[in-house]
Amino acid sequence: MTSSTRFLHIDQPLTMKKGGVLPSFTLAYETWGKLNADHSNAVLILTGLSPNAHAASSEADPSDGWWEPMLGPGAPIDTDRYHVICVNSLGSCKGSTGPASVNPQNGKPYRLDFPDLCIEDIAKTAQILVRLLGIRQLCTLVGPSMGGMSALSYLQQFPQGARHFLAISCSAMAEPFSIAIRSLQRELIVSDPDWKNGLYDDEKWPEKGMRMARKLGMLSYRSAEEWRYRFGRRQQNYFPTELFGMNYEVESYLEAAARRFIHSFDPCSYLYLSRCMDWFDMTDAYPDLPAALKNIRLESTCVLGVKTDILFPVHQQKAIADALSDNGVDTSFTVLESLKGHDAFLVDYDLFNPHIVAYFDRIWRADGLTDKN
Repeated sequence: MTSSTRFLHIDQPLTMKKGGVLPSFTLAYETWGKLNADHSNAVLILTGLSPNAHAASSEADPSDGWWEPMLGPGAPIDTDRYHVICVNSLGSCKGSTGPASVNPQNGKPYRLDFPDLCIEDIAKTAQILVRLLGIRQLCTLVGPSMGGMSALSYLQQFPQGARHFLAISCSAMAEPFSIAIRSLQRELIVSDPDWKNGLYDDEKWPEKGMRMARKLGMLSYRSAEEWRYRFGRRQQNYFPTELFGMNYEVESYLEAAARRFIHSFDPCSYLYLSRCMDWFDMTDAYPDLPAALKNIRLESTCVLGVKTDILFPVHQQKAIADALSDNGVDTSFTVLESLKGHDAFLVDYDLFNPHIVAYFDRIWRADGLTDKN
């Protein structure tokens, strides 16, 4: 099957926020829909930690994308109207340059030689991509989860970079609980004997560390209420039972999810992306969040959160909405009643879609794009 993923190689040094330098870098991205004559209908999606650029199917690649029900012809992000771009984050292992990529200076994977990565670096390189695609200003910036952090940094660095902003289950800074979860995930990976200070290979992969880190992550992505209604105390018969574990369905669910993840994501990339979320704080050098967002020139923002999200709790989305509203941005904030926690935006489409349809319809009318396309 052919891939619809494109690769933009920048053969120039990139100086990163913490001072490291990449001699060159590549960004993987995909597009859907047509860019109109004045390039005013471009929508950029910045992703969470693990997704690639394949957000939805296309003629070139009909396989389902990670956000398949959300974008396409007639979908909430309607590719009959908008030109949609999804970029794989710098630091990832899904096509863009990251710790798993080959270091051109020695022909070996970067691993721990990769420069310290920040959310600001992800945002900066995304804007480079947009600019090189010939787009001066985005119609809408879309940021779910870590992608929302990247989107906020994009707007902070490029205040007129977009006219509209859809923020989903994201935050302007990491909080102690999410930092603690991610810290434990990283500790599980680096304490695996096969981690070898980043010198692992395909035959000796830190499987146990990645497996346990994914299980811990899954606990934070969903809610206790969902576990209760979905699994109850039913016993499992998928894996051999163990004296101190693997007796219940919820355990087998976590095990199956972890096994699927182990070799699908590079451990070093996981560590770098996890840490950059912990480091992110928009209020660095500012007295508060409204001051940090003061220069952003948006026409509207839609902020969506989920009541059961423990990883990016709704008070963080409310803080973003309040700060933008305080700065005169036409802002809506909605808390959705889903049991599915942080992952709700990836699975609870019946709940999310009406709000996103309404927001993009509003943008379409406000921008007068009907007459331009």
